[in-house]
Amino acid sequence: MNPELEEARETLDILFEISQILNCGLDKQTLSLLTSLCENGVNPQALAEVVKELQREAMSLNIANN
Repeated sequence: MNPELEEARETLDILFEISQILNCGLDKQTLSLLTSLCENGVNPQALAEVVKELQREAMSLNIANN
C-alpha cells in the first residue's frame, strides 16, 4: 500500500478519535473534508464557527419537526 495513503488514513483515524473524545459530532467523511479545506488554506477558526452554526441550525430544525 502507498505509504502516504496509509499515513493519511492513520492521521484521519487519530483525528476521528480526538473528535469522538471531544464529542464534536463529526463523522470521518466530514472530518476528512474539513481537514482538506484547512490544508487548502481555509481559516480553521472560521470553519469551526460555520460547523457549529450548521449544527445549531440542524438541532433547531430537529426540535421544530418533533
